[in-house]
Formats: sequence, structure tokens, C-alpha cells
Amino acid sequence: MSDELERTSQPAKPTRRLDARSLRGLAHPLRMNIFELLSLDGPATATRLAERLGENTGTISWHLRHLAEHGFIVEETGRGTKRERWWRRVDVSNELNTADFRDDPDTRGALSVYLHELLQQHFNRVVNYISEDWDDTWRSAGTVSDWSDLRMTPKQLEALNAELMAVIARHTPAPDAEPTPDALPVVVQLQSFPRKERGSA
Repeated sequence: MSDELERTSQPAKPTRRLDARSLRGLAHPLRMNIFELLSLDGPATATRLAERLGENTGTISWHLRHLAEHGFIVEETGRGTKRERWWRRVDVSNELNTADFRDDPDTRGALSVYLHELLQQHFNRVVNYISEDWDDTWRSAGTVSDWSDLRMTPKQLEALNAELMAVIARHTPAPDAEPTPDALPVVVQLQSFPRKERGSA
């Protein structure tokens, strides 16, 4: 399972598999919000992030250093001042395999926090999209859809996900590609999972 902030996937982009230490370093609601903003909107200072998140600058600075210590972000050297440092996300895809932590009781709490916050971020993005004012062109281009009439084996579900990822990869521009003037950032969220069957009452 790769986290939602990561499904951009240029083939050459390096991948980092989260271990117990790095998972604990990221699995905090405020740190995950900071990481999301740096991932979606690019480099920022503690002051800018504090304004966006409604926190004080000192708290944000502490969490930025923590994220940097665990290799999720780095300081943008040559930008800013000693008082105002700029931070950016490290350019790797973070991959989480929940099976790595199944038998590790010390990491179970961090895994639970991480997954809960990740899904909350996904939910918030959809809510923001629905509540924002978009013109008809963009409103009709977006979608919030679900399909619940599929029955699959694990291998079939894996194949479906791989095919969907390949489609997204084909539409993902190269990092140095110049966007067209009317292009906006687009988030693609994909959730696919089995559902326990429940008999009718």
C-alpha cells in the first residue's frame, strides 16, 4: 500500500519503503498536515505553514525539524535567511506495506494514526472540492464515483489496481514538462478494497 500523497509515479522516481522508525517519525496529525502541504503546494517556510494550519511558528518549526530528521523533507539551501528557512519535500515516493508491521505491537499505534490521518486527508480533499466554487467546465470534468458490484479474487484486484496505476502514469507529465495555460493541479484518489459480506437482517 502506498500512501495517498505518493501516487504520482514517474518510473524513474526513487521509492522509499517506510520502516518502523520512519513511520513513527511521520505518524503525527500535524506533521502529516505539514507534509501534505509541502507535497501539494511546494516549498514553504514555518511562518507560511503556521498561517495555513493555524499553529504558532515555533511548533511548526519543531515538527519541520522532526520531519527532516527522518528524511521526509530538506531545507532549500540558498533560499531564505537564517531566520526564515525554506523547506521542501524530498523527491521520493514513500511506500507503506502494512504487512511489515502486522506482528510489531510497538508500531501498531503509529500505523493506526498514520492510516487514520491519511484517510482523513483524502476525505478533506473531496469535501473541499465539493464545497468550493468551480465553473461548469471544471465541475463536469471532476468526478466522485464508486462501483460496488464487482467480485474479485486477490489476484484480480491486484491486476485492476496495476492497470489503473498504469493509466495514471500515462497521464502524468514529465517533471520538466511545461503545463498548458489552462491547466490546474489535479488530485487523483483511488481507493479499492475488499468488503466483508454481511447477510441480510
